[in-house]
Amino acid sequence: MLRTHTCGELRIEDINKKVTLCGWIQKSRDLGGMTFIDLRDRYGITQLVFNMDVDAELCNQARLLGREFVISATGSVIERSNKNSKMPTGNIEIMIESFEILNEAKTPPFTIEDESDGGDELRMKYRYLDLRRNPLQRNLEFRHKMAIEVRNYMNNINFIEIETPVLIKSTPEGARDFVVPSRMHQGKFYALPQSPQTLKQILMVSGYDRYFQIVKCFRDEDLRADRQPEFTQIDCEMSFVTQEDILNTFEGLTRHLFKKFKGIEFDTIPRMTYADAMKYYGSDKPDIRFGMKFVELNNKVKGKGFKVFDDAELVVGICVEGCGNYSRKQTDELTEFIKKPQIGANGLVYIKYNDSEIKSSVDKFYTPEDLKNIVKEFGAKNGDLILILAGKREKTQIALSELRLEMAKRLNLRKENVFAPLWVVDFPLFEWDDETNRFYAKHHPFTSPKLEDIDILDINPGEARANAYDLVINGVEVGGGSIRIHNRNLQNKMLKKLGFSDDEAYKQFGFLMNAFEYGAPPHGGIAFGFDRLCAVFSNCDSIRDFIAFPKNNAGKDVMMDTPAAIYEEQLNELGINIMLNVNTK
Repeated sequence: MLRTHTCGELRIEDINKKVTLCGWIQKSRDLGGMTFIDLRDRYGITQLVFNMDVDAELCNQARLLGREFVISATGSVIERSNKNSKMPTGNIEIMIESFEILNEAKTPPFTIEDESDGGDELRMKYRYLDLRRNPLQRNLEFRHKMAIEVRNYMNNINFIEIETPVLIKSTPEGARDFVVPSRMHQGKFYALPQSPQTLKQILMVSGYDRYFQIVKCFRDEDLRADRQPEFTQIDCEMSFVTQEDILNTFEGLTRHLFKKFKGIEFDTIPRMTYADAMKYYGSDKPDIRFGMKFVELNNKVKGKGFKVFDDAELVVGICVEGCGNYSRKQTDELTEFIKKPQIGANGLVYIKYNDSEIKSSVDKFYTPEDLKNIVKEFGAKNGDLILILAGKREKTQIALSELRLEMAKRLNLRKENVFAPLWVVDFPLFEWDDETNRFYAKHHPFTSPKLEDIDILDINPGEARANAYDLVINGVEVGGGSIRIHNRNLQNKMLKKLGFSDDEAYKQFGFLMNAFEYGAPPHGGIAFGFDRLCAVFSNCDSIRDFIAFPKNNAGKDVMMDTPAAIYEEQLNELGINIMLNVNTK
């Protein structure tokens, strides 16, 4: 080894030791007779001292060293006169006797500090420099520790980690696939897996009753802070289980991770049906760290001559505690917020309950007694503010959900170090798409309907509930899964409801349905978004900070400049130029 110690391990008890450290120069300070250099590696920072009175030539050479130079330095550990309590190594420094430049460095385009002066795009272009910063190093170390802990926990409850292929078959359901052309079978394509879903079900048929994998997945979809074209899942499947077994097993994993990394213990994780989540929070991933549950008002406000309410499918509101003194300017700001295109509400009605007096933006349509009854419906207290939206049910619920989150943000109710996990269960089996005039699987085509709802698949499929569940933490979906269909006939029926002909179903999923004829056990599973789980545990909004080399919001890696064109010779080898020419003609 070129070094005897790291830059983060020497302490006061190491005084008089002769040591050699290697690392990057964080900063240099020339104080005339003394030169000080902070040397950094991923373990910490140690101060190096060059004394003009001891070795003038060495001190002069040290003054020529620039930021991010890589050096090896040898010297003796001494007690630091001006100690730095903010640094673990702050009680000592190294009196340098010799050093070697291992590599020079250009001046970096941004500061390698916890709070850098570089913007997102610049830091992503020079990701190798950004990764030297403490926050990202801490994040990747946390990700590593989380992965180790997950593997140890799963191993201890008899799960086996099995790798599944990265080159698989494209399927028409779900997000868009990334496709890979085959050179040996020109005109045909592999797909990169959106998840190992069918493969882990095959493993259940093969008798591996407890499978998991920390696996890379790929989806060609529009990006957000919590989405990347390639991401990592903790993918899990179990045989001979019910939904209750799966919830208990992975609630155990979740509680273990919270205890290990946050020092938080939960007795149980509460459960909420999808129907209640939408009714009371307008979201299938509600943040339950705070209140402001929805109150539906159709039976209280319709038929009073206020057309906005009379014509609405849903009139619904929230009570915001302690905001009854909001000014007109503040309520106008809230109105502008809910009218943003991404939220799309048409207007906002408010009721202020202040000093035992009730004032409303719709006073002329409602008597004082009407308003008093509305206030009573919310259980509002003196000093509270009621905010009401109206319109189409789903659109109004979503808009009010955004307003609820905005009010929680303004009132600092979304506390960073408070965690409120929640199971959301009983999702719809299907969702209807008006554009294509057909049903799509809410989860995926292999999700089993609840047994009591199988009979309504032929009568009213839109009302059928799925044996599906999501784990939500602080308003973020971190995992989702379901009990799977393990019967070929039921799987065929499900695919028909999704618009597949028998031939299409066999062409796409025949391998799975054939496997079901050779003794498929009842099975189910779950997949956690690993990047997202790390971000939630660390109170971060973006998963990019937990991925070593992420893509930007346009799906590009600006460091490697990809996606990029490939050589024509490669296209010819793959037969793609030939296909393009044929299609053009």
